[in-house]
Amino acid sequence: MGNSFIFKPIRELAGLIASREVSPVGLTQDFLDRLEEYGPHYNALVTLTADRALATARQAESELVAGRNRGLLHGIPWGAKDLLATSGGIPTTWGAAPFKDQQFDYDATVINRLEAAGAPLAGKLAMIELAGGMGYIHPDASLTGPPRNPWDTGRWTGGSSSGSGAAVAAGLVPFAIGSETWGSILIPANNCGLSGLRPTYGRVSRYGAMALCWTLDKLGPLCLTADDCGIVLEAIAGPDPLDGSTHAEPFTYNPSFNPGRRYRIGVPSGTLDEAADAVKENFEAAVEVLRDVADVEEMEFPEFPYVEITSVILMVESASAFEDFLAEGGPRELSAPGWHGRSPYARPAVLATDYIKALRLRRVMARQVDEALARYDAVAAPTAMNTATSIDQEFRSRSMTSAGAGDLMGSIGNGCGLPSISVPSGFDGDGLPTGIQFMARAYDENACLAIAREYQARTEWHRRHPGDLSQ
Repeated sequence: MGNSFIFKPIRELAGLIASREVSPVGLTQDFLDRLEEYGPHYNALVTLTADRALATARQAESELVAGRNRGLLHGIPWGAKDLLATSGGIPTTWGAAPFKDQQFDYDATVINRLEAAGAPLAGKLAMIELAGGMGYIHPDASLTGPPRNPWDTGRWTGGSSSGSGAAVAAGLVPFAIGSETWGSILIPANNCGLSGLRPTYGRVSRYGAMALCWTLDKLGPLCLTADDCGIVLEAIAGPDPLDGSTHAEPFTYNPSFNPGRRYRIGVPSGTLDEAADAVKENFEAAVEVLRDVADVEEMEFPEFPYVEITSVILMVESASAFEDFLAEGGPRELSAPGWHGRSPYARPAVLATDYIKALRLRRVMARQVDEALARYDAVAAPTAMNTATSIDQEFRSRSMTSAGAGDLMGSIGNGCGLPSISVPSGFDGDGLPTGIQFMARAYDENACLAIAREYQARTEWHRRHPGDLSQ
């Protein structure tokens, strides 16, 4: 098949499979070959799951020949962030050396649901160790080494789902699953020129996923287009008796969603104050494009300690999740430079009264934010204030990502559990992507997906892909 299938969105790949121009086995084998050959170049691959993928692909092929079509993902391979449990002797390393041989005898719900849709699991993808749960300031904090950005391998892909971002951006898998506690889906999407969807908290089951922060963790897709994100979300979303935090209602993706009027989009005041010049210029140009279909106005969130509330919750719950690991001195075995003896061991010292206060204030925060969002279909902002940073640079030494201390959208979106999608908005002078995000009210994924689709229908940024040795 050559490389003609690389960087094709899910609907196009599904069409090729339906017309029998491409077979599930052939497609899966070709992506396995790419992942095996080029995954190490980007530090993106932990474990190739070839036998499992080909078994699923052969089953998909026989079902399709027999006239049974499970949907758009039937026969399309994908990659999983290596915090999702996999059975059958496949390691689940959590990106960390102390867990490099860890195995489970069950599969995460997301794994089961995608395989039930007929999608072959091609590989377990690299991540920041323990999803950043011990604190980190450098891209090196990963079992595989820092995942490299396909747009410039001297740059980082960003966030703890960095391997998922690198693999999709390099065309090693058509889509991947990442996780976000605070920025780890949106930042790789921004840095790698991808579409990344952070669903509403509770929309997707986290059963079988490493717990970092029980009331902030979310699983979601990294894809080529907003439409791809909607397709994948429908497959993985829905209630799960194995995860009591899941929402009771199923999610149905509506690619024809339309409010029956012009969209209403808010732009938080001051959102460009810390943005790099290219980020600012590209965001302003994106807003002008959106004016074709939307009324856009400046808005303000109520003044509130959003960052502090979300930070306290994250610190306390991550310390609890890794209580035994901390007590046994496990962080000493990690690779993250720059924090040894500091960050992880400070987290259990947060007062219980501060945690309870943060939880109580979060209820107020969620109510106030929902009231502010009620008049809009979504709010728009740059996904990050900068493009991808150097692979050798301490990224927290200045305001480089939207997961920094001054991150209004990240602290509100994750603290309140709101859905947001990042899509490419252009490039800077070095040829690195920038992103724009659309954040909606809880459970309004169809609204932010629709706005992102409208934007992508009017722009070509998502059709640009890195040209390097992998193609």
